[in-house]
Amino acid sequence: MTVDDAGIALGGPGPLIDVHAHFYYDGAGRATWRHLNASRLLAGARIGIRYHVASILGSWGATSPTYFQSPADTVAGNDAMLALERAHPDCIRCYVAVNPNDQAGAVEEVERCVAAGAIGLKLAAARRADDALLDELCASARAHGLPVLHHVWQHRRRHWPSQDISDGSDLALLAARHPHVSFILAHIAGGGDYRHTFAAVREIPNIYLDLSGSGADRGMLDDAIEAVGPARLLWGADLTLDTGLARLWALDVIGLAADDRDAIRWRNARRIFPPRAFTDLPV
Repeated sequence: MTVDDAGIALGGPGPLIDVHAHFYYDGAGRATWRHLNASRLLAGARIGIRYHVASILGSWGATSPTYFQSPADTVAGNDAMLALERAHPDCIRCYVAVNPNDQAGAVEEVERCVAAGAIGLKLAAARRADDALLDELCASARAHGLPVLHHVWQHRRRHWPSQDISDGSDLALLAARHPHVSFILAHIAGGGDYRHTFAAVREIPNIYLDLSGSGADRGMLDDAIEAVGPARLLWGADLTLDTGLARLWALDVIGLAADDRDAIRWRNARRIFPPRAFTDLPV
């Protein structure tokens, strides 16, 4: 592991799981995709990330819309993600990302990718989270013991172009219909009114909040802990590892007990992902 000059991981000692990571591939329309992937792995090693649990959303908009990826792009993106896991089995795990509007194909893709090693289901913004169209996918997730990472805007006040955006209230309805599935509500630090999210999901015990996103507001983590407790928080970075690191440092200074800090850093993830996901970490 690459660390700082003092030989200490920038994110502190102990295991660390990033539950919300992304990578790229040659079909993603970015000439620098190899550099981006290598940079994430290098920065992750400096921070001390033991596992990046990651997804690729189709072609990232190169040949079909990012949130409404074609069946061919869905398969290509997932194949690229599985190939990255095979290339880096020591530090990469993958979600299967699907477009639920392609109902039969999406369920088949979950089955295919789980057989190839996927450990979670990624749903973005192709369908509102409370839509019944997601129920069969959630049933498949339950059958395989997969958590569902759902893209969320923190308090959706209007429709947004090129996406069918969800907020915490929408995800709460889906999670209530599937109480035996663990749902990861994406990036509370990703913009919008996270206090709305806290109120919407407080009483839904199978919703976990990931801390990823580009924001690092003072008091955000304190409010999240007060709302759902440390047992329902998961560390993640999404696209911005620097702000993810800032939230790690914040966890060290807001008065958390060591066990609660470890729960957020990795133990909660170890608990809700399939047992095969992180076999080198204690249960």
